[in-house]
Amino acid sequence: MSLLDPTDKNIIPPYLKNGDKIAITCPAKKLPIPMTDAINLLNSWGLEVVLGETVTASYHQFAGDDELRAKDMQRFINDDSVKAIIAARGGYGTIRMVDLVDFSRLKTNPKWLIGFSDITLLHAHIISNYNIACIHGQMPLNIPDASSGSLDTLRRALFGEELSYKLQFNPFNRIGESTGVLIGGNLSLLVAINGSVSDMDYNDKILFIEDVGEYYYAIDRMLRCLKRSGKLKSLKGLIVGSFSALKDNDIPFGQTLPEMVMDVVREYDYPVCFDFPAGHIEDNCSLILGKKIKLSVSNSDVTLNIYS
Repeated sequence: MSLLDPTDKNIIPPYLKNGDKIAITCPAKKLPIPMTDAINLLNSWGLEVVLGETVTASYHQFAGDDELRAKDMQRFINDDSVKAIIAARGGYGTIRMVDLVDFSRLKTNPKWLIGFSDITLLHAHIISNYNIACIHGQMPLNIPDASSGSLDTLRRALFGEELSYKLQFNPFNRIGESTGVLIGGNLSLLVAINGSVSDMDYNDKILFIEDVGEYYYAIDRMLRCLKRSGKLKSLKGLIVGSFSALKDNDIPFGQTLPEMVMDVVREYDYPVCFDFPAGHIEDNCSLILGKKIKLSVSNSDVTLNIYS
């Protein structure tokens, strides 16, 4: 039976146990390599792996056409024997298939959906429409290059073990302590779904953001889009993850990432922390979106505790 947290009203899917089935599907870009490493790792955790048709499918840059990718996701949502669905990779394409999927079966049979990057759209859609928690964490394509620590956080998140983090202080952090439901993911995707059926309620939430390969000005614009739509003013906290491989123009933008973030949220008083190890990096540590967390930012360190 799933767990309903009476304080945040979100549904926590059943944690996995030995012998459970986990499905690998590709809702976005096609795979360049077989899933051997992922299968071996998941098997070593005592899980039975089921592969979707999309794992070997190809249609232009996608893992099959939109209909096939939706059908693959639908198959695993409807299969009550599958306890978790992990997206093999991100890339681009989830927004093309999400509206072809009927997620309503999750209301009576919630299950974990795991991924990051383009999968932010699925996380947001499920949290917004069904109040079901999801896991922001490593995906099968990334497993060969992933840190052992980040993979262990994924295992702990899936099996319901303790998940907490302690970080070094960043001078740009804003001190404070707050408790709230964690939402967020890839900044580009959060802006892309703004105002759509997949958009989330940001009020009283702790927001996590990350991104990769964007221009500095684009990051600034996206942050200001969220601010102008009122999404940043009533947060309980802000967690800034990895913003890797950022690019600049010939005329430099002139602000670092922490400077632009703090410029955008300067009039608010909630805690802000930087350098959380999650995003497009090898040490992409797992977070449970849609679950209550406690964020404490002091003048010496940062702690993040995810309630069990």
